[in-house]
Amino acid sequence: MPVATSNLVINPVPDLAPAEVIEAFRNVVTPHISDNLQRLSGVTGLKRYNRSRKLVGTAITVKARPGDNLLIYKALMELQPGHVLVVDGGGDCTNALVGELIMQYAAARGCAGFVLDGAIRDTAAFYEADFPCYARGVSHRGPYKMGPGSMNAPVSIGGQIICPGDVVVGDEDGVVSFPVSQASALLDAVGVTAKNEQKIMVEIATGVRQQEWLRKVLEPHGLY
Repeated sequence: MPVATSNLVINPVPDLAPAEVIEAFRNVVTPHISDNLQRLSGVTGLKRYNRSRKLVGTAITVKARPGDNLLIYKALMELQPGHVLVVDGGGDCTNALVGELIMQYAAARGCAGFVLDGAIRDTAAFYEADFPCYARGVSHRGPYKMGPGSMNAPVSIGGQIICPGDVVVGDEDGVVSFPVSQASALLDAVGVTAKNEQKIMVEIATGVRQQEWLRKVLEPHGLY
């Protein structure tokens, strides 16, 4: 049962996804995952603020009032190594929700990264540390710490519903998420996608104008 304290709702911390699932997705690119989620799922509109480290982990979620990071503090203390802090800040970028101090504490606690529908600050620190971080924008203004908010309830991040315990994957192309229950089927599907794309690359390398992958798209419309 959630614990309600005035304007705050605290739900239990989700279990981590199995280690073998996390490891399996470290070499899977987000477009392949997205393609096999009917191209309808996935976070949009966020920017990556680290250099290149892949984000893979299990969502621990916060719904925050725009510009307020009270429950982010609580989540940081409760997370386990491998959790990704996912924060629905309403897409507001007036006040930053996290900065260098929070990032350093999170990294020391084993946090896998941040996904925030809101703003960050101290962006140079995120870049230098290469701590995986996706956010809506940047603001030098600091956050408030009053609530209201909720922790470990479903949140909306850039049009994607992310639930506590979902697997979160991020790379240079963006962020996707999905329930652990879909992991096995997704891995099978992205394996097929990768093999198909490799076949196409081989065909492209021949330099032939008329190619099978083009025909499949154009012929049904009378364009091949």
